[in-house]
Amino acid sequence: MLADRLGKALAICAVLVAACLVVPASAESRVRIVRLSDVQGSVQIDRAAGNGFEKAFLNLPVIEGSRLKTGRDGRAEVEFEDGSALRIVPDTEIEFARLGLGDDGQKLNTVQLNAGIVYVNVRVKSGDQFTLNFGHQSVTVPEYAHFRVDLAAAEATLAVFKGKVNGNGPSGQFEVAEKHSATFDLANNNSFALAKNYEEDPNDNWDRQQTEYHDRYLKNNTYDLTSPYGYGVSDLNYYGSYMNCPGYGFGWQPFLMGANWSPFQDGAWAWYPGFGYMWVSGYPWGWMPYRYGNWAFAQGCGGWMWQPGYWNTWAAIPIVLHPPVRTPVPTPPIRGRQTIIVGRGLAANPAKPPTRLAINPGSAGFGVPRGAVRHLDRVAKEADKGTRPVVVTTQSNAPGRTAPTAGAAGSRDSWHSGGRSGSSTGGSRDVGSWRSSPPHVSAPSPAPSKPH
Repeated sequence: MLADRLGKALAICAVLVAACLVVPASAESRVRIVRLSDVQGSVQIDRAAGNGFEKAFLNLPVIEGSRLKTGRDGRAEVEFEDGSALRIVPDTEIEFARLGLGDDGQKLNTVQLNAGIVYVNVRVKSGDQFTLNFGHQSVTVPEYAHFRVDLAAAEATLAVFKGKVNGNGPSGQFEVAEKHSATFDLANNNSFALAKNYEEDPNDNWDRQQTEYHDRYLKNNTYDLTSPYGYGVSDLNYYGSYMNCPGYGFGWQPFLMGANWSPFQDGAWAWYPGFGYMWVSGYPWGWMPYRYGNWAFAQGCGGWMWQPGYWNTWAAIPIVLHPPVRTPVPTPPIRGRQTIIVGRGLAANPAKPPTRLAINPGSAGFGVPRGAVRHLDRVAKEADKGTRPVVVTTQSNAPGRTAPTAGAAGSRDSWHSGGRSGSSTGGSRDVGSWRSSPPHVSAPSPAPSKPH
């Protein structure tokens, strides 16, 4: 009895301490932090920490003043709180000049395109502002728009896929409607010409695949998360499932957990100016479960589960309830500014996605590119039956994969995650590919949410 009371008291203290350590990213503080949601190939980030450009990884926070740069094979995506996305392709550099909040809590975003191609898919709510600057031009989105900007040395092209954008520059104000485009002559007083169509770009297919992934896994669910935020939700639906756990209520768990898995065994501590160290998860779904709500260990429900909630603050350090004895929980470094790796550390997807993928039991999705495996829940059940990796054929239309070129048929890529080879030899179990309709992840109605 005394041990139980002591355990509960320690848990309450842990929550209070964690609550004091969260970054107050709310309307009162005007602080906003968004998510580096996908990294493929060579991508670098300048976290405004004084170290210049460094290798980028999934789930790194993006703050005001951050810069992203891709190499010849690099692609990246950034998700905003409302689920809006910004994507860059090879040889592109962007800067987040402003990530702020207005007096009434409206989100104020200004992004600078310095070179290359950026895709913008934004859902602007009333009062919010999204501005993209390139060359001497500035475009804003009045409500919803999906568009592309290609900035070269002497010319820039704006193509609008959906919605419309407004802009202004040295040559005056302009509006580009849906399925229209504008070409700017940067070498000749920034004059521009409007067209009632736009030319396709080789990167458009990748952008569409990313958009389809988010749309698919946002819609194919019947649960109600009651979250005011949209970033990371599609990844939660793809990589895990929801349930009601007796004594704990509504929660989420990743597939492929395993008996000894901990949500804090793979990741890193990354230092940011003005915020100190933040915990960064190495898992592809590892954003919202580490920023809001709390993790709790529920023995009767399979182990660790994420309990949504605490939406009014943004947590730099995850809140943990009832951890098992001697289980490490995130504790930030006392001093220093170097990135501190934990376990397998952080992850980035390969520039060329593999055609066959080894999925390890207990991996919780680490190293699985999003959307690469149809019916990941079924593959997880197969993997949970044993201790050997399960090898699957990945989808040909997975986000990041382009259509095969002539002569490429039959090629096979090697996939490595955590030092294990993804070939179909060496004791792995090959279950082939899943090619039926997308999974429909469902959950019981959520228990009443906890106070925010």
